[in-house]
Amino acid sequence: MPQNSFEISVPGDIDPGQTLLIGPSNLGMAGVTAADYLVRHLDSEKIGHITPEELPAITPFEDGEPRHHTRLYNLTEIDLTVLVGELFVPVWAARPFSNALIEWISTNRIEEIVLFHGVPFPHGPEEHAVFYVASEAYRETRLTETGLHPLRGGFLDGVAGELISKSIDGEIPPVGVYVTPTHPPGPDIDAAFRFFDAIEAIYGVEVDRTELEQQSEELKEYYANLAERMERLEEESGRSRSREYPEDRMYM
Repeated sequence: MPQNSFEISVPGDIDPGQTLLIGPSNLGMAGVTAADYLVRHLDSEKIGHITPEELPAITPFEDGEPRHHTRLYNLTEIDLTVLVGELFVPVWAARPFSNALIEWISTNRIEEIVLFHGVPFPHGPEEHAVFYVASEAYRETRLTETGLHPLRGGFLDGVAGELISKSIDGEIPPVGVYVTPTHPPGPDIDAAFRFFDAIEAIYGVEVDRTELEQQSEELKEYYANLAERMERLEEESGRSRSREYPEDRMYM
């Protein structure tokens, strides 16, 4: 895949928020579920989208109306931009995707990056919580007085791994990855709620969860289909996980 294989389309006269929040499609679908609900239920404005040159794409639609699979929104009452990623970005495409994001960030006023990272990994009942992996600057700015705990050990791959790696030496703005265990195929609504808990505590973003609770069955069907397609893409690329969903390469 070519290095510059993702194009970010945002008009030059639109400024993103100081914080970029990324809600990707991962096993369990918690990150994209939370991000999509945020932009649907808070005052938001779609400012652009991201398209791949070669990665097999999808075109989501609702009531007959199609939409881009990877979309950028400004929350109008909060200085925050949300990336809703309904297109699964496999590990082998994570670097060009991250590089496209970094190039766009470098020309805008984004000062920090937040990423929801819901993944299936071994955990006990008491570990249904949000943990963090964050650069030093992000920890000092956002996490010193929260009740969140660091993830004890392991490693991150994919987009989360690319971005956190770049932030270690200050190549990009500070990065905070919020990690919670998920249960495939998803969507794991409880995990999405845990992400809401984290951003409410850190950013003061209040989210009315009533509609998500009421729509959980409908969303489960939609995102279960998306998760199945994601799994097929992994299988076709020769990088599939087993049907039993073994432990993720990030662990506690």
